Amino acid sequence: MTDFHLAQMNVAKLRAPEGDPLVAEFTAGVDLMNELADRSPGFVWRLKEEDVDLAALGIEPAPPEMIATMSVWESLEALRGYVYHSTHLDYLRRRREWFVPGESAMVLWWVEAGRIPTLRDGLQRLALLGAEGPGPRAFTFRQPFPAPVLSRP
Repeated sequence: MTDFHLAQMNVAKLRAPEGDPLVAEFTAGVDLMNELADRSPGFVWRLKEEDVDLAALGIEPAPPEMIATMSVWESLEALRGYVYHSTHLDYLRRRREWFVPGESAMVLWWVEAGRIPTLRDGLQRLALLGAEGPGPRAFTFRQPFPAPVLSRP
């Protein structure tokens, strides 16, 4: 058991709104990928669409082509296992078919075990990554940072 878990947020712009045949295969697989995540080793939590209240955050609704995911994992290795060593990889390989190039971003950060990040937390981490690049507070798979160490009295 570690003191920290790994949070991730991913935002991307679909080439067409949900329901359009261009992205039909992607949208048909969303529930399958969520179910796969839910039962993957090291999975802790994920943001569900019904839990998003943009109005309460003072955020304008995103265009229908914008999608976001946010989840928490026990470790970087657990998230990597889901992303790169499961059938999720098949969807990842096809991302150029479904998403507008250059219109996506992903950020990773550490949260204390047991803490569930908010949508605002994720958006702030994306902004931090964009402004400062990878660092201990916001990073990527390509440039990961180790979990903080809590000092014990």
